[in-house]
Amino acid sequence: MGKFLIGDVAIEFYPDINVEQYIQIPWTSITQIGANVSGKRISRHFEILTDKSKFLFASKDSGKILKIAREHLGNDKVVKLPTLLQTIGARFKGLFAKKS
Repeated sequence: MGKFLIGDVAIEFYPDINVEQYIQIPWTSITQIGANVSGKRISRHFEILTDKSKFLFASKDSGKILKIAREHLGNDKVVKLPTLLQTIGARFKGLFAKKS
């Protein structure tokens, strides 16, 4: 539980418990941001990948956050994440792939 602050330089998350433990992620360090999409519905969970780590967030306004992120990052860095079945299928397929 917390609040998001989206600015020109970074996206910030302030937890309700202790706002001094905020997370600030500069737009320049974000390599990818994405969420699961089912039909036209965007999941409330989304993830931010940076050059050093991965952050998972949940927000009822995840669609709005992704739209603003698209303005700062461009279309190529805002992606649709694979579904659970796609992830399982890829791992299953990888088990039986020919190794050279």
